[in-house]
Amino acid sequence: MKRAIVPVATMLAIQVMISLSVLSLSVMMPAVAKDLAIDPKLVGVFTAIIYGIAAVIALVAAGPILRLGAVRVCQAALVMAAIGLALNALSLVAATVIAVMFIGAAQGPINPSSAHILAQRVPREWFGTVFSLKQTGVPIGFALAGVIFPQLLDWIGWRGASLVAAAAMVVSALAIEPLRPRLDVIALAGNQSPGIWRSIRFVMTHDQLRVLGLSAFVYVIAQHTFTFYLVTYLYQHCGLSIARAGALLAASQLVGTGVRLLSGGMGDRIPRMQLLGWTGIGMTVGCIATGLLQPDTPFWLIALVVIGYGSVVISWNGTSQAEFAHLSPPGEAAAIAAVQTALAFSGAVFGPPTFALIASLLSYRLAFFAVAACILLAAIWQLVAARRPVPV
Repeated sequence: MKRAIVPVATMLAIQVMISLSVLSLSVMMPAVAKDLAIDPKLVGVFTAIIYGIAAVIALVAAGPILRLGAVRVCQAALVMAAIGLALNALSLVAATVIAVMFIGAAQGPINPSSAHILAQRVPREWFGTVFSLKQTGVPIGFALAGVIFPQLLDWIGWRGASLVAAAAMVVSALAIEPLRPRLDVIALAGNQSPGIWRSIRFVMTHDQLRVLGLSAFVYVIAQHTFTFYLVTYLYQHCGLSIARAGALLAASQLVGTGVRLLSGGMGDRIPRMQLLGWTGIGMTVGCIATGLLQPDTPFWLIALVVIGYGSVVISWNGTSQAEFAHLSPPGEAAAIAAVQTALAFSGAVFGPPTFALIASLLSYRLAFFAVAACILLAAIWQLVAARRPVPV
């Protein structure tokens, strides 16, 4: 496991920075929407753009990862995130749309790159723990965004905050350059990519991977409607300040970091499919409770519900990725992870705009209830699939 410390730490740090960039616009959306004269609920459309492009980039990422090296691809991703954040500072609607496209391109190759490096250096019996540890970069990045951006908004405005974040992405890309030759030696020695369509067919015809992939699609809907709408929901519906809502988002992400690590460790000891099914049951309860919040709900109860639901709804990713890596053919972890990533990100494309549409036409409550129904179906499907033997 010692040889995995540097790769895990490197991919964790990259994940933190990319996740921070992805959530930046959502946290700043009330202020951005006011200046650009747009509806704050458009954050759902922007999120769809980010993850739609990320899904496409993820599918084609395996080839560049094998040719150029996973770290080099991650450096390019960090630079794209920097460009997107800098464009956002132009304070134009068109520039913000282009900005989210760059951020989406930055998000796409991170999971396949991580799978390619970690699958070659980590013993299979530690996959759950290590992949979950790497994925804690998502809640850590989201938590940092929830804390940092509201403060930067007060000090230098949302344009200045975007530029500071862009500079941080560039610094991160430069900081990992000394590690690239060491980490990409193994990456460059891999086999040629098996091809996108072959990987898709493998996943969709595999009894376990098909269930895992399509359930990831649903779970990401839950995760991203929570993460990307929480600040706006608590601000508009519950009457909390942006700073207070951002602090609750940060708290849920930090607690969720610990839950994610716990889930990863449990997944190394019990069937991961079964664990993911029961996680979905917990997510269903949390989603319903969040939808039941009212403007007169005591703050302590809002905090309890939000932190409880948030900690569960972000806990599943590493466990799912670990099982995908475990079931991948030798040398094809990046390609199979690319399919899982594309399926998951497709949920982020479909979910937030649909959530926004239901919330706008009906209510936030019914939007949360619709998400809860989808989660419950996916959870039951996984619990049933967990009872079937894994194909050899």
